[in-house]
Amino acid sequence: MIVIHHNSDCGTSRNVLQIIQDSGYTPIIIEYLKEGWTRNQLLGLFAAADITPREALRTTKSPAQELGLLNDYV
Repeated sequence: MIVIHHNSDCGTSRNVLQIIQDSGYTPIIIEYLKEGWTRNQLLGLFAAADITPREALRTTKSPAQELGLLNDYV
């Protein structure tokens, strides 16, 4: 089973989805911008990837800096 957390406005996401489909797979597509996240979903994804929320935070093309999320104490 392949699951993709997809953002149709993102070129990388569209390309990855196309590669998956071209490989003959029909992934489960989660449109996270429309569906949102639950705390448990996020914790499960972080655990599966063995990363912290901070490590998952996008720092480019993101409001993270303006929101103060890149500060050491966060």
